[in-house]
Amino acid sequence: MTETPTEIVELASQWRSDLEAWAIPDYILEQASQEPWVHPVAMFTVGDEVADSVSHDRAREAVPAGGMGIARQLKDEIYQCPPILVLIGRPQDGWLATWSRADAVVSHPLDPRALAKAAADLLKRRIALPS
Repeated sequence: MTETPTEIVELASQWRSDLEAWAIPDYILEQASQEPWVHPVAMFTVGDEVADSVSHDRAREAVPAGGMGIARQLKDEIYQCPPILVLIGRPQDGWLATWSRADAVVSHPLDPRALAKAAADLLKRRIALPS
């Protein structure tokens, strides 16, 4: 199913309304480095490249060039590394997220409320920690 640009704008508006209804406290939003409701649509589009197989796809996620590999490298190399939230393709890949040392994990299909809650929890923990 491919959405038209108008539908994408409407979906983004609905998602924003849903997240705003969840009410992330203003004191957390004020500390965010950028406005959290605006993301370029291109950031969420899927390319034409098809994975060779599910196994190859999972392996690419775990190598250093993949998101989980980068997360692990950041945790290994940066003192007081900022919190990392990892999006995984399916719940069964939770063990890979554990390997990556991510602070939070959300799996597909993405639930906007679960994603917002996970991000807000990370921000709350980060704010609560002494710097």
